[in-house]
Amino acid sequence: MLRRAINPTGVARVRQMCRALPHVLKQIFGAPDYAAYLAHCRQAGHPPLTEKQFVEEFFAAKGKCMRCC
Repeated sequence: MLRRAINPTGVARVRQMCRALPHVLKQIFGAPDYAAYLAHCRQAGHPPLTEKQFVEEFFAAKGKCMRCC
């Protein structure tokens, strides 16, 4: 039987996609992504909110009403 070697770049790509999956799911369902916000704050150089403050402001900005679309 012919065995195929595992492509290391393919494995790395799958691992990268698995690490990105939670972020993508949060975007799809509209949940705030605090880790992405912290990365943004570090890059921009301004002090971050606490996670509780971030979530409260996120939902306050989004609105209180339920929407289907």
